[in-house]
Amino acid sequence: MARAKRLNEMIMMVNRKKRFTVRELAQEFGISKRTILRDLQELSEMGVPLYSEAGPHGGYQVLNERILPPIAFSEDEAISIFFAIHALRHYISLPFDIEYESIIKKFYLNLSGDIRDTIDKMQNRVEFESIQQQEKIPFLKQLLDAAIQQDILIISYEASGKTSKRSIQPIGIYVKDGKWYCPSYCFFREDYRVFRCDRIKSVEPDENNDPINLSNINLKNRFSILNHYMETTELYVELTKKGVEKLESVNWPNIYLSKREDGSGFIKGIIAKHDINFLSSYFIAYGENAIIKEPIELIESTKEILTKVLNHYN
Repeated sequence: MARAKRLNEMIMMVNRKKRFTVRELAQEFGISKRTILRDLQELSEMGVPLYSEAGPHGGYQVLNERILPPIAFSEDEAISIFFAIHALRHYISLPFDIEYESIIKKFYLNLSGDIRDTIDKMQNRVEFESIQQQEKIPFLKQLLDAAIQQDILIISYEASGKTSKRSIQPIGIYVKDGKWYCPSYCFFREDYRVFRCDRIKSVEPDENNDPINLSNINLKNRFSILNHYMETTELYVELTKKGVEKLESVNWPNIYLSKREDGSGFIKGIIAKHDINFLSSYFIAYGENAIIKEPIELIESTKEILTKVLNHYN
């Protein structure tokens, strides 16, 4: 590994850790302790506020706030970071206290002139297509903070034309198809639910309920863990070739697509029963390219929706 790259990675590593030893760094980077000591000396000269303690239990630590010194990026790295930030323009709400335009302006203006020229030439040649977010959502930061701190919030939630108060403990927030979602434990339902953030009209702390322990649940593992708590059922849907092509762009946990040689296929997996109404509307959009085989509750729900639609035209 080149020394400059190793120093950059070492800066990031020591900023993540409260304490560390020379032996830990030597094992991490596969180099000698003497080389690590020279690197630490250079980091100190670069402005990383390191403090050393002697003795058998000694080591190094970063003083005060773990502030990351300026890092030199290669041209390709700088351009890729610019376009990653540039993709955020589709979202008029973000769970941070800073505006997208401010971020992109500061980053762009601090690049060298030749890199800015390269980005200017590329902006109309590279695009990340995404569904435009339609309305501003003012509570994303409160929802994210509550998920991190395991706090409970009272939200005013609008669904099916009605507004109700709910006490929720958020797991996190994520964006999909231009909309923000907040999976949470709902104290009213005594179950886990996913709330659309644009339907949350107000947020305030809940001082009356005690938080439950959600420290082992996050956005990546929530489906495998929450399946133990939710009532589930098996899903089986036959798909035509067009149905397979449409579903290939969808990533659902616990649901797996199998393709046949002729291009058709089917999906099987486990779904939560409280998602049946959503899945009915979803598969109706596939038209004749999806035929639901299981569960019977999903078939009946789909029939009910289609009957209501047909009644509009009778």
